[in-house]
Amino acid sequence: MIAPLSNSTTFQTPQLKIGPLDIGFPVVQAALSGYSDWPMRLIARRHGASYTLCEVMLDQFLVTFKDRHKNKHFLYLTDEERPVAGQLMGAEPEQFAQGAVRLAEAGFDVIDINFGCPVKKVLGRCRGGFHLSQPPVALEIIRRTRESVPAHIPVTVKMRRGLDDTQESRDNFFTIIEGAWQLGVDAITVHGRTVKQRYIGPSKWDFLTEVKKLYPQRTILGSGDLFTAADCLNMMRQTGVDGVTVARGCIGNPWIFSQCRALAAGQPLPPPPSLFEQRDVLREHFVLAEQLYGPQRAGPQMRKFGIKFAASHPQHLLVRESFARIKDLAEWETVLNHWYAEDLPGCYPDPAVHRATMECGD
Repeated sequence: MIAPLSNSTTFQTPQLKIGPLDIGFPVVQAALSGYSDWPMRLIARRHGASYTLCEVMLDQFLVTFKDRHKNKHFLYLTDEERPVAGQLMGAEPEQFAQGAVRLAEAGFDVIDINFGCPVKKVLGRCRGGFHLSQPPVALEIIRRTRESVPAHIPVTVKMRRGLDDTQESRDNFFTIIEGAWQLGVDAITVHGRTVKQRYIGPSKWDFLTEVKKLYPQRTILGSGDLFTAADCLNMMRQTGVDGVTVARGCIGNPWIFSQCRALAAGQPLPPPPSLFEQRDVLREHFVLAEQLYGPQRAGPQMRKFGIKFAASHPQHLLVRESFARIKDLAEWETVLNHWYAEDLPGCYPDPAVHRATMECGD
């Protein structure tokens, strides 16, 4: 067993590369359904994330997409956040490829295929993690997507380690991952839980070690149980993966990326952001949300983010209750003026709180 990384231990992180893209620092923001929109991605980039993925989109939606005001946020991106990936989920290979074309036309730098989502309604529609039970269909989706997207745009895949813990599921995983490399996939993210586990129980990092040893020359990212900066560096050090994707651990906690960079440089773990630092980011995030959604829609959209940001406040239970009721910027400011009026020390979010949440993407 490798000893955990201490807060001041230098770790020589690899430089992440995905196809022709030089990503750099290998700690990136995962795709998070319902969360990783443009404001969240931009905040993450400004705090040290080298690369982000948009929230997963359905191929059916993209094929019939109408560029209306209420939908524009799905495909909205800006140069400041590049490189950024569009993540795609669906059931039929042909429609999946059409959706990938739409993401490429929208300007996403990478197309990421979701074979990992464990949500029941997704599986029931033969999407996401369901594809791990049918390698021929999964590989046909990859083939058509790779062929339909311009060669300079990398195609990547997000997988869990299998549908369940049976030998058949294990065999299916390796059939898909081997076929994916042969079809020209540039990188694969592997989550250490099975689809049936959803978010229950530990992520098996030993499986990531096994996969990386089998494919030492391929780009493999790890996912699962990354709730602190030390977790991110520990995963790379223990498993040998080329990078990690932070999911639930970065919702409302963009500071995890700068904390990772500090630890990787041999510096002490930075203290949690003070209340004034938190307040500034909360304001910045809301302004970006208004820019994307408009004043009337931004408030309800930001409630879930305020609830997550509250985890860094010493009075987090009371603060999250306040954020849960806001309707607009004025009420958002009222919460800030009440709970963030004094520059007190913040706190690190409790990993147990993140583990209790279930968002597609981790």
